[in-house]
Amino acid sequence: MGMCLGICAVNDETVRAVLADPPMIWKVLAPDDEETYLRARSAGESWLSRLFGTKKVAPLVSAKVSAPTREADLDKAWAGIHYLLTGTACKGNKPLNFLVRGGEEVSGIDVGYGPARALYSAEIKEINNALSMINEAELRNRFNPSEMMKLKVYPEIWDRDTDEDDTIGYCVEYYAELRAFIAEAAKEGSGAIISIT
Repeated sequence: MGMCLGICAVNDETVRAVLADPPMIWKVLAPDDEETYLRARSAGESWLSRLFGTKKVAPLVSAKVSAPTREADLDKAWAGIHYLLTGTACKGNKPLNFLVRGGEEVSGIDVGYGPARALYSAEIKEINNALSMINEAELRNRFNPSEMMKLKVYPEIWDRDTDEDDTIGYCVEYYAELRAFIAEAAKEGSGAIISIT
């Protein structure tokens, strides 16, 4: 199955709510799964409070959490795209490092492979400006299979024979989806939530 990256567009009020009250991330990522949300809310309770039935659940944030306006799935191409944007496996400079390091971590809630990251609309606009400078030809010029394998860029498929597996084509295809998603999110003034599941 592997680690797949999803990104969804949300308003800044939702970003603020999720960062202030991390269990609210489940109201965005799995709005129909009330059980997961309630488990996350009660995760901070001590075993004694659970034993004696005295629940110490954090207060709910008064801000409304809205459903995502759009979503994109980068499958397992996200790490390859991150490398093509930053030249690194998991670091890089802002704003192009946004897939792995952008925004603010939604602390304490593991959504699959670690916590989600939340980005405000201003960050999405900055990312959109940066991505608009990188077209398919530039992305292909940055593709370096041996370096990607040396850096262990997930999922470590980059040196496969191009006749059997077009790994740069895989990244380019998902990069086009990412660019379209970011452009639309910037246009509508949205922030975003990034998660790896």
